[in-house]
Amino acid sequence: MATDVHPTAIVAPQAQLADGVSIGAYSIIGEHVRLGAGTRVGPHCVIDGHTTIGPNNLFYRFCSIGGIPQDKKYDGELTYLEIGEGNTFREYVTINTGTAQDVGVTRLGDDNWIMAYVHIAHDCQLGDHVVIANSVQLAGHIHIGDWAILGGLSAVHQFVRIGAHVMIGGTSSVRQDVPPYMIGAGDPFRPVGINSEGLSRRGYSAADIAAVKEAYKLLYRRKLNTEQACEAMVRLQAEQPDGAGAVQGLLDFLADSSRGIVRP
Repeated sequence: MATDVHPTAIVAPQAQLADGVSIGAYSIIGEHVRLGAGTRVGPHCVIDGHTTIGPNNLFYRFCSIGGIPQDKKYDGELTYLEIGEGNTFREYVTINTGTAQDVGVTRLGDDNWIMAYVHIAHDCQLGDHVVIANSVQLAGHIHIGDWAILGGLSAVHQFVRIGAHVMIGGTSSVRQDVPPYMIGAGDPFRPVGINSEGLSRRGYSAADIAAVKEAYKLLYRRKLNTEQACEAMVRLQAEQPDGAGAVQGLLDFLADSSRGIVRP
């Protein structure tokens, strides 16, 4: 399938466009951009920087992708943006490349749904199947796990980690790490339980969900500090072996947390 570039679009000769790529009216594609097969770029988009985009992505009008980081320390270093397969980016989404102070790459996985006016700053790392609603603002160096959902108008502080299957309500302010499976909202964000419905939809067993519920109670309802809660979760794994894997995901996240976790 041939590429389809609108006559008013500007595509640098060095840009690499795979079969089936389409570029809308008045869009600009930079010289270091690679677009995978079937990717569609709407009108009035700008994609530049050292940006690699996989197949079957969709960019609605007015997206700005691959711009330099909004970091005053940035001094022209060679940094990158990598986007996987099958993502949707609605109007006015902005995504920046990485910085030399981190891994130097901003990364998004596959099948993410990024709604209008979302900003994804330098060095953010998003997994797969993430949903980010309108006007969410992600500061630099944020990590978001698979299947997380962020409600509209929420803001996430730099260096925060958000675990897999987390659901964050709209207009939340997230300043510390959010462990996997949690659901909540607020300014500041406060967990109120686990995302049991989401886990069930994604194939987690009843035993998994029961174990995660008990792990949540150990972490947030038993008046234990984080170290004590983790020790109790290890015992929980022995008591409920069918849910041990799900609990291990929580333990692994807590072991890597450097900002501290959100609290009720």
